[in-house]
Amino acid sequence: MSSEIHLAFAHPSERAAATASRGPLDRISLRDHVVEVEIGAFQAERGTTQRICFNVVVEVQPLTGPVDDDVDRILSYDRVTEAIAHALAEQRLNLLETLAERVATRILTEPQAVRAFVRIEKLDRGPGALGVEIVRATDDDPHDKQDGDRPHPRLMYLSNAAIESDNLVGWIDQMAARMRPLILCVGAPDVAAPQTGHAMTQRRVNLLAIEQNAWALAARDNRCVVVSTRTELDWAMKNGQISVWAPSKIVLDAVDGPAGGLVDVFGAHPRDAVALAAWFAATFAAGEMMVIGADLPVGSDVPLRAVPVTQARL
Repeated sequence: MSSEIHLAFAHPSERAAATASRGPLDRISLRDHVVEVEIGAFQAERGTTQRICFNVVVEVQPLTGPVDDDVDRILSYDRVTEAIAHALAEQRLNLLETLAERVATRILTEPQAVRAFVRIEKLDRGPGALGVEIVRATDDDPHDKQDGDRPHPRLMYLSNAAIESDNLVGWIDQMAARMRPLILCVGAPDVAAPQTGHAMTQRRVNLLAIEQNAWALAARDNRCVVVSTRTELDWAMKNGQISVWAPSKIVLDAVDGPAGGLVDVFGAHPRDAVALAAWFAATFAAGEMMVIGADLPVGSDVPLRAVPVTQARL
């Protein structure tokens, strides 16, 4: 038992050795790599950074010939630190478990990699280090296939006039009939949102105003389901559900959020909400977003097509 307890808290290199397969494998390791980043599910962890420590061991297939002092023949340590940097830059995360999974997944795309041991610890959340450790092997990694199967949705932005229009159900029918997943986006209601005088809290209020309108749209058509997470959206797209985007979580978790301070000011004009929806559409590499009853913003990474509220056919 004492040996098992020791291994539970031992460095990943010791755990790798204790659980090694019969065939010989080489190991490279990264010890005590500390990064300061914003991460965490609690409100107190938003808007501030904290130190997290990475310890990573990668088991690799031994080379079949001489190394010849050639860096191109080995799995470089830089690949490990790059995997960490990429996972941190991709999205603001709530869970260390998610971060560890993404680091391991990226490392295991390297041809030499066989197993990855990833331990991540928060250093500033208490008197000790709080963390997780995962082990992943190449046979365990289904992510590439899942990403390849992800469908590309159609997006439609609806102004407040469009939400109230008698054509609403017809527009949804037309888009749903095109045999691709449908995501609907809305802006804030016409009633002015409360003003807090504080940037972070105002951002929350503005995002919640949009979510109120999302629920109002869902009440107009029971096929529409309000969703707020990538997991919900992925499930909805694969199962034919029509989604209405509730933006708070995805916007607040984004590392590269909407440009030009849009998160803080999008309540000022309806076209700002269209720009926010267009940013969201770009994260899916959408081919086009339909915009019904609103002015188009200047510049967008996704082609936008404007349709007046008075036009019944799209």
